[in-house]
Amino acid sequence: MKSLLKKLVRIILLLLAVASGLTLIASVAYWLSDRSNGSLVSSGVKRKYLLYVPKSYNPARPVPLVISIHGYSEWPAHQMQQSGWNDLAEQYGFIVVYPSGLGLPKRWRIGGIPNRPSGPQPEVAFISDLIDRLAGLYNIDSARIYANGFSNGGGLSFVLSCQLSERIAAIGSVAGAYLLPWDDCLPSRPVPAILFHGTADPVVPYQGGPSRLFNLPFPSIPAWVAALARHNGCTGTPQVIPSPENVNGVRYANSASGAELVFYTIAGGGHAWPGGKPLPKFIVGHTPTEIDATRTMWDFFQAHPLPGKE
Repeated sequence: MKSLLKKLVRIILLLLAVASGLTLIASVAYWLSDRSNGSLVSSGVKRKYLLYVPKSYNPARPVPLVISIHGYSEWPAHQMQQSGWNDLAEQYGFIVVYPSGLGLPKRWRIGGIPNRPSGPQPEVAFISDLIDRLAGLYNIDSARIYANGFSNGGGLSFVLSCQLSERIAAIGSVAGAYLLPWDDCLPSRPVPAILFHGTADPVVPYQGGPSRLFNLPFPSIPAWVAALARHNGCTGTPQVIPSPENVNGVRYANSASGAELVFYTIAGGGHAWPGGKPLPKFIVGHTPTEIDATRTMWDFFQAHPLPGKE
């Protein structure tokens, strides 16, 4: 009996050791992947970011800046990997930066996120401070600063269009969590936007309402997009854009300010970056491959510099 008990104790200790080892390995893997190469102090808090400067960068020539924002519980290097912005940055010669949210899990403190401070101002201030930092280090074209993001980061991209419209030329969003009240969206100018959302998104539901992961009042995405188009001054019936199979693209135009809105609905698409690195299907659903969100965004961005600074 004592011999059997000793064996059981040894087995339990071995399992605990293995579990501890796996936890350590996972922690080390996260630490290695959650890397950054820059930091600054914004609103009294140290904030980090991951920067990519293409090999072709020439200080004598102004270059665009793309700000790509990770989702809830993700991190800069993950956003870099799933979006593939670095490849386009190398091809077209722009700088891309991936800012980091705060907390564990990392997140952006915008409307609807629990335990946030009043208003999204600290996050907006961080992005503005980040632009200042990079503009001091590199020759950034102030007419071509663009923001895009995934999920919670897509929500922050929308917030930036509302509260930093004098600096952000256009925005992009994938599976965005849009929780900022319209009363808090008072831009100095309407900002052009390009948006992507899957009809089978289990995290930020296409038809709105709470999801299996978040008990939050997500809006109906089609209704919210139509409201943003009106907010931007777009009039008339949206135009259908020729799109790949399983993708429905529409353009809201006729805005006096030129702040058009393009919206791609991906049939059966999950909570994932179209054309990007797939996420676990059992969590996010299907990762669409019919359209490349990053390249499509870049084409849109190129057509929409900040008015008056071209």
